[in-house]
Amino acid sequence: MASPSSPSELDYRPSYLAGGIVSAAIFLLYLVTLAPSTAMWDTSEYITAATVLGMPHPPGNPLFVLIGRVFAILPIASSIAVRINILAAVCSAVSAGMWFLITERVLVAWFEQRWQRILGGALAALIGATAFTVWNQSVVNEKVYTVSLLGIAIVSWLMVRWCDQPDGRKSDRILVIVAYLCGLGYANHMAGMLAAPAAALAVLVVRPRTVLRWKLLLACIVAVGFGITPFAMQPIRAAHFPALNEGEPTACRTELTASCTFSKGTYDAFMYNFNRGQYGKPQLGERQAPFTAQVGMWWLYFKWQWLRDAHYDRPFVQSLLAAVFLVLGLLGGYVHWQRDRRSFWYFGSLMFTMSFVLIYYLNFKYGASQDPDLVGVAREVRDRDYFYLWSFSAWGVWAALGLVAAWESLASLIGREQVVVGRETVERPTRMARLASAPVLALAIVPLFTNWSTASRAGQTDTADFARDLLNSVEPYGVLVTVGDNDTFPLWYAQEVEGVRRDVVVANTSLLNTDWYTRQLIRRPVFEYDAAKGPAIYRAKAWPKPATGPIKMTMLQADSVPSYIQIDKPMMFQGGPIKATIDPQRLSIPNVLQRADIFVLRMIADSFGERPIYLSRTSAGYGAELGIGSYLLTQGLATKLFIPPVSANKDTLMVAGAGWVDVARTRTLWDSVFTGHRSLAKRHDWVDRPSVGIPYLYVATGLMLSEVLQATGDSSSAARVLGDAKRVAQGVKLTDLLAQMEQQMAPAPASSPLLVPPSGDSQRGTELPVRKP
Repeated sequence: MASPSSPSELDYRPSYLAGGIVSAAIFLLYLVTLAPSTAMWDTSEYITAATVLGMPHPPGNPLFVLIGRVFAILPIASSIAVRINILAAVCSAVSAGMWFLITERVLVAWFEQRWQRILGGALAALIGATAFTVWNQSVVNEKVYTVSLLGIAIVSWLMVRWCDQPDGRKSDRILVIVAYLCGLGYANHMAGMLAAPAAALAVLVVRPRTVLRWKLLLACIVAVGFGITPFAMQPIRAAHFPALNEGEPTACRTELTASCTFSKGTYDAFMYNFNRGQYGKPQLGERQAPFTAQVGMWWLYFKWQWLRDAHYDRPFVQSLLAAVFLVLGLLGGYVHWQRDRRSFWYFGSLMFTMSFVLIYYLNFKYGASQDPDLVGVAREVRDRDYFYLWSFSAWGVWAALGLVAAWESLASLIGREQVVVGRETVERPTRMARLASAPVLALAIVPLFTNWSTASRAGQTDTADFARDLLNSVEPYGVLVTVGDNDTFPLWYAQEVEGVRRDVVVANTSLLNTDWYTRQLIRRPVFEYDAAKGPAIYRAKAWPKPATGPIKMTMLQADSVPSYIQIDKPMMFQGGPIKATIDPQRLSIPNVLQRADIFVLRMIADSFGERPIYLSRTSAGYGAELGIGSYLLTQGLATKLFIPPVSANKDTLMVAGAGWVDVARTRTLWDSVFTGHRSLAKRHDWVDRPSVGIPYLYVATGLMLSEVLQATGDSSSAARVLGDAKRVAQGVKLTDLLAQMEQQMAPAPASSPLLVPPSGDSQRGTELPVRKP
């Protein structure tokens, strides 16, 4: 083992070729397990934003939108979704190469032979790249996190090189580039600044007089400011009113002009968007959960990295692997401190920032999957492991250093020899001892095997299939009211990326609580229904194209609608033939009629009879909240607002717990139009349990249809549909329903709590708490 000399004194030359090969190998792994389409949560939103050069939710992530737009038009794959998913794979694969280089550089002070350092670097890249969250996020572009990971990894490599030669010829340039990359990273996501505190600490410790050089400091400040400039596109692009324009950071209402762009209104709208004002997150001093519980959330997600045990089938193995990789990482951090203290000041503080500091700053509630037996606590609507992706990826560096240290220690116990290195005589393990102890290095490939089935998204098309199925449940020119992320974002993707059923107006209740979204619906053009591409069931009738949108208000009138109305007694509503009584106690917030509710009722009043109006069945009891439950007719995955018949007939039945059901339409949709239940049946699991309500909707629909068919005497069709539903339940491991399905005794869809997905990010953009999918 070589003495811990400074790497800068050893004529160190990075193994860029080896790093490139490692990155290529990781990229190949990601390609093999790449998603062929979109996925749940924010994936569809961000693919859509990149496609239309639009604005995803605040603060808008302009750098990602620009990069994503470039990938969307690159001829590197057959579909836009795959191209943008490749962006995620490229970013993570290159990041793995950066961790390779950093690990190899730390090992310079330890191993004099290049192959040993390359081996250590490869182990770091492999461990970090196959950690569950890193892998799972690298095969579909759910958001912006892999782009942030790339920025942090590049900055880390530059800072490690700066620590080698803080007075070198390129040292000042490196710091300016680091500052620019931090600013540029912030234009992608706030995580772009995570490396900045570590870089500052490294400069203070390694070369403190640097902070006294005001010209260099000024250059770094200017570089940060220049890096953030992608945000300048937002007011300009927002005033072109793209199909996805969340937050609408402009005061322009009809067209882009200098007067409205350079105005206080635009400045206020932009800053509100930039500062994520609509989230209304509490101050850091107001903890949403005890800090110990928030650290516990991180620990839960850390355990996931080495074995994603979604159903708690192997808790002991998961905990054992987590303990092993935790110890390896801590040992690696100690070795890093011992062998290369200069770069440790940067990397060690980066790890601290991406774990404990980030945990404190994010101030999350209890995790969606954390301590499931703990009741009565506020929880996040989904699991937030992706926010710690950066620490899990970088952990591979320390885990690899710890693994190499364990390998060396074990080999030293087997056999040692004395060799002369320079002017020193050192002891090191013999070649045979290293070979004999080499099996311990196999720990690095454990996550590759334990996570393959859960991290891979190969062949998964069910989200896009669900979006098409839900849209096709709606008649031409219909309005579809949705309630959350997973029943809205995939529809945006289907309409704006794939061009599916753009005639349908999707109205999300969470976003209807904001002024910009209602303006967006008012501006939205009426798209022509393409009967040739639509379902055959709609071709037998002529569907007149509406002249206007479903909200017959000016933007000024819409802006004047209050955020809520207090109602203390039952309120009567009439929209044409629809007459309803709204019970204030049944509202999601008792005695509060939210802005979204007002607009849904307004669309009914303005457009019923001109347009078909539907509620997504993911909305569960929303229709009952508004007093219109008795006017709803189930058709596939949606319920249509209709005038009930005087009595039931063979095609329109009243089903206990489900209400009115259009049997013929639902059967035709299930048999001839829907594809989601077939793709779900091909799954081997549904790892993300908070979103399992979407496949459950298919199961519930199949069960309901099967029961109705059985009751009407069509036993063979009932058995076939029940079989379809059962295969979906098996595919996504809804094991709690399988016994019920065998007996056809599952709860009716409208009353089942599982019809509402257990979580969803739907409360974005609201001033009031709103329902979640």
